[in-house]
Amino acid sequence: MVAELGAAFLCADLELTLQPREDHAAYLASWLEVLKADSKAIFTAAAHAQKAADFIHKFSANTAEKVEESCAA
Repeated sequence: MVAELGAAFLCADLELTLQPREDHAAYLASWLEVLKADSKAIFTAAAHAQKAADFIHKFSANTAEKVEESCAA
């Protein structure tokens, strides 16, 4: 669930259209039991997904800065 949420967050941030696929629906359906049993699971997964998305954005920004510095030198 963290991966699916993270992908959705990153696609939204980058203004990309997430293409739904059958295997995504089946994967998320497998989480229904977890969500039924733990009402906080979605919030925990979303928090982890956001941390991962933030890390990727930070890594991407640092890499872009290094490339720009290399080109300017």
